[in-house]
Amino acid sequence: MKQELRVAAYAVVVRDDAILLARWVAKDGTKRWTLPGGGMDHGEEPVRTVVREVEEETGYAVEPTALLGVDSILRGWIARLGTPGSFQGLRIVYEARITGGALRPETGGSTDLAAWHPLDSVPALPRVELVDIGLDLWRERPPVGRSRLADPTNG
Repeated sequence: MKQELRVAAYAVVVRDDAILLARWVAKDGTKRWTLPGGGMDHGEEPVRTVVREVEEETGYAVEPTALLGVDSILRGWIARLGTPGSFQGLRIVYEARITGGALRPETGGSTDLAAWHPLDSVPALPRVELVDIGLDLWRERPPVGRSRLADPTNG
């Protein structure tokens, strides 16, 4: 069975009771809101990853202000040739603040829009589970950095 591990860094950016989100476009065209962030390049430090990814997806320069936690997801998949496989995503979640730039959408990437959403409107948004996990980490600040919303089967 093929195994794949992806390490990524994401930001929870809250300002004036609104959260900054990026709209992710799946390969099938489905669009859902997510935290701005993404995969680490080989040799890149996670803090640099989150700064780079937020700028790419939203136009904003950010400064990480706190490590909120680490989330892990595990998904099964069938490879192109029908071979079963396993994907694990390790997601490092930071709190960050805007230090410059201007809101704009990403071009040529995995997201097509960036926007501020009032915190109380988030439950009604089409979103990935990482948004809820990130907000839970931001609100609760668990000592071990694991959201209570994390899948218990992932360890």
